[in-house]
Amino acid sequence: MSSPRGCCLYRHRSSDSSCFPCIYSSSRNASRKPDQTSSKNYDFMSAASSLNRSGNLRSMPPHLNSMNASSGRSSNPIMYSNSSGMLKPPPIEKKLECTLEELCYGCKKNMMITRDVLTDTGGIVREEELLTINVQPGWRKGTEIKFEGKGNERPEAYREDIVFIISEKRHELFRRDGDDLVLRVEIPLVKALSGCTILIPLLGGDHMNLKLDDIVHPGYQKIVPEQGMPISKEPGNRGNLIVTFRVVFPTHLTSNQRSEVVRILQDS
Repeated sequence: MSSPRGCCLYRHRSSDSSCFPCIYSSSRNASRKPDQTSSKNYDFMSAASSLNRSGNLRSMPPHLNSMNASSGRSSNPIMYSNSSGMLKPPPIEKKLECTLEELCYGCKKNMMITRDVLTDTGGIVREEELLTINVQPGWRKGTEIKFEGKGNERPEAYREDIVFIISEKRHELFRRDGDDLVLRVEIPLVKALSGCTILIPLLGGDHMNLKLDDIVHPGYQKIVPEQGMPISKEPGNRGNLIVTFRVVFPTHLTSNQRSEVVRILQDS
């Protein structure tokens, strides 16, 4: 039975009694001694009579057993055989750049491809096709989207597959770390020491107020839950937004300011 793409499927035919010769007896030859030929037929029929309902032989004559052993083949049927000699070429890989916003909220990408196609006369023509990729929220860098048989066509070979590989465009504010987003914020020294409420951006264009009660030191982090990237394996859940702070120190202080700083901080 032929299958698509030149592969062939083979299935063992179930044995039945119709493939074995029948032996008829009559009163005339019932008293006769079986000759050598009838003895062989009888042995063969004995083996055939041991067929179970599934069509498998429970026992085989010795000469058939030796033939089966010498063939070196498994009793399991051959499911696929590439008897046509068709080759499967490696896929064509293409990079698909996406912004963090597109990977966060999902989007639709239309990609125009051009491929070589064989004509009936053996020539090659160029063909265009528009492929649509539905980017799902939470997809990561390295995610692969495969289109089978959409690549070039070559003689004696299957059509190439096309694989698009997701890559992330660099964001000017945010950096992705798994399912989390990292945001770097600069804060003046006075606010870092005295506490404050700052306005921070969110991915997508929104903003939120972030209150700081602790003393903010260089490398200090504030975690905002559920403001990171969507978790593709957990629909409805998102990672965190990790806000890291860079404290901006003053570049110049007067003598009076220095004295005041010393007075304030000398006992801290």
